[in-house]
Amino acid sequence: MRKINTPLFSSLFLLALITLLFTGCQKINDATTIGNGIIPAVDNISTFETSLFAETDNFLLTDSTRVLTTDVMALGHIQNDAVFGQVHADGYFSIVPPNAMIYPFYRKDSIVGIDSVILSLAYEGQYGDTNTTSTLRVFEISQRAGFVDTTLYRYDHPSFATTNQELGSKSFLLKRLKDTLTLIRRRDTTKVVNVLRIPLANSFGTRLSNYDTTQTANGGYRSDSLFKSLFRGFAILADNVGNGLTYVNPTSTNTKLIVYYRVNKNGVVDTTFTEFFHSKTTQANLVKRTPGGEWASYLANNQTRDDKIFIASSPGSGATIKIPGLDTLSNVVVHKAELILSPLPTGQQGAFDFPPTILLDRINTRGDTALTFDLDMGTRDNFGSFTYDIGRFGGTLLRDSTYRFDITRYVQKIVTNDSTNYKLRVSAPGRTNLFSPLYRYWGLVPVNSRVAYGRVVFAGGDYINPAKRLRLRVVYSKP
Repeated sequence: MRKINTPLFSSLFLLALITLLFTGCQKINDATTIGNGIIPAVDNISTFETSLFAETDNFLLTDSTRVLTTDVMALGHIQNDAVFGQVHADGYFSIVPPNAMIYPFYRKDSIVGIDSVILSLAYEGQYGDTNTTSTLRVFEISQRAGFVDTTLYRYDHPSFATTNQELGSKSFLLKRLKDTLTLIRRRDTTKVVNVLRIPLANSFGTRLSNYDTTQTANGGYRSDSLFKSLFRGFAILADNVGNGLTYVNPTSTNTKLIVYYRVNKNGVVDTTFTEFFHSKTTQANLVKRTPGGEWASYLANNQTRDDKIFIASSPGSGATIKIPGLDTLSNVVVHKAELILSPLPTGQQGAFDFPPTILLDRINTRGDTALTFDLDMGTRDNFGSFTYDIGRFGGTLLRDSTYRFDITRYVQKIVTNDSTNYKLRVSAPGRTNLFSPLYRYWGLVPVNSRVAYGRVVFAGGDYINPAKRLRLRVVYSKP
């Protein structure tokens, strides 16, 4: 008889046991990809699992978000999203000289001529069909437009008036924006990357070179406020062509106005340049969605139980969710409760990505305040700030192609009659104000960093395929 190597056998047995236990845990949690706890096995004797289906309804989301000076700006036009319709985005911002009380050119009386004027925009990304061409036109903001430094403008603010004199324009293929550009100026060759360069009229450079630091009407370089009284800022307006958006960062050092000019230095003509940068006091990004396609038909169907829900990133859309079956659960211990949303395939999905993050909140009984999920969504620190924990709460696309939200503690409180079964709301905002009843805190919750980036269609509560329906999965046991 062959002698058994006892230590080796024990090691193999232990390894097999660990593997079996791990496999068992994985099986239990196959459909639970968020949350840190391990739920007990569903044996239908002491531990049970149920799916509570929802009533879902689409609505047009009223967004009061205001544009911050640090926000990335969307520019362009989406002409043909067959499912969601059109998007149009224009941008406005001011520039200032490098230093107050200093003439930014070499010497006023030494300038020989303006070679070129370039508005350089720092490229941050794109959204949509990158094989299409966008056209941006640059105008001067009118002094009567009401564009001021002391206001944060909403994305749905009306367009600002311009002087109607075009300073320059640029048509470009979206997919070429990542390319390196080689700039050749006389004997100087440089390479730049991740910038969109829009040529402006040389006459605009001449105008800037004619300002000075005096107390006269032409003394634009005496202070930033005087400069803005002579030049309020740029309006970057998109033509209604193309099928995508370009994202630029106005406060980046790569966003600037560059004036290239020739100057006479001691009898020798030399080439040089001067730069003007974003004022960092205010900017406006006016983004408008025009519902179309299937989304528009669902918004107009006057039904309160939609079989599909359409989520377009802010400024966009949302959907309400009611789960009547929650009221039937009583006297149980909730081990896991997760809201499951399954995206449906749509046309042009290769061009129009899903939103990076979906937000779930709840609406109070009056319907005028959005509430946090106090125990599931995040925590409040010692300084009073509410921290939104996406990793714990959910809202990003998972490997099984679903979005899930862990609302276990919220559901447990409903079961024990400590909380109301509120109407829920799903959306994809940039940032939103939420109120926490537990922490008595009202604050801004950041969700997505790019305006109008992403759209998705989910199976609603009445979708024809039960396996895809929006539902609340609950694992519970009876005490």
